Amino acid sequence: MIANMETDIRQIALISGASRGIGRAIAGQLAADGYDLRLCCRQNIDLLKQTALALQAQYAVNITVCCGDLADPSFCTGLMKDLPRLDLLINNAGISHIGLLQDMSDREWHGILDTNLSSVFLLCRAAIPLMLREHHGRIINISSVWGSVGASMEAAYSAAKGGVDAMTKALAKELAPSNIAVNAIAPGFIDTEMNAHLSAEEKEMLLAEIPAGRAGTPAEVASFVSLLAKAPSYLTGQIIRFDGGWC
Repeated sequence: MIANMETDIRQIALISGASRGIGRAIAGQLAADGYDLRLCCRQNIDLLKQTALALQAQYAVNITVCCGDLADPSFCTGLMKDLPRLDLLINNAGISHIGLLQDMSDREWHGILDTNLSSVFLLCRAAIPLMLREHHGRIINISSVWGSVGASMEAAYSAAKGGVDAMTKALAKELAPSNIAVNAIAPGFIDTEMNAHLSAEEKEMLLAEIPAGRAGTPAEVASFVSLLAKAPSYLTGQIIRFDGGWC
């Protein structure tokens, strides 16, 4: 499903997983920065439309909202079809799975990898030709600290985010000659719905391990995305932890 709302000559950003949490905060920050936006989600289209209308009214930017399966190559290709160019791709879509590896089904495993890793490959593959044409672009992948240190009971999620980190480094080398920077932000404990399953006791134990003494906020991640999007293209291939000194 695609609902169009004009385009103009402003910079254009595409954000996956934009209906809630970090993705929604990034959408708000980039709208404030003056980007026109293409926002996509897997199923929360009504919530995404509400976000789009509010941002459009507040910042007078043009927004397109899309709903579909980011593990579907044709959907990812279709997202780019009518774009005149793409300045910034934010790969933020992600889901988690808590449980022992031996209890995980094949379907759950593939679901985690499709959403967290395959979507990054498919969106990058579809977006790169637009960036190559302009000899300009930025790709920012939202990873996780678990991609480098791993998390007990989250083996599949950790594996997927480790794949995102490796892809970020490799793709940065491919695209650096074309003035396209590829970096990843690896958040630690961020106060989002994805962490709502944690009990008060579990949250307290986590916070005790974080030198900053608190969880990060989606708005803080979004602010850092904005800064990284403006960084020189010489900053590329980096996995930048955003974790309050935790890991």
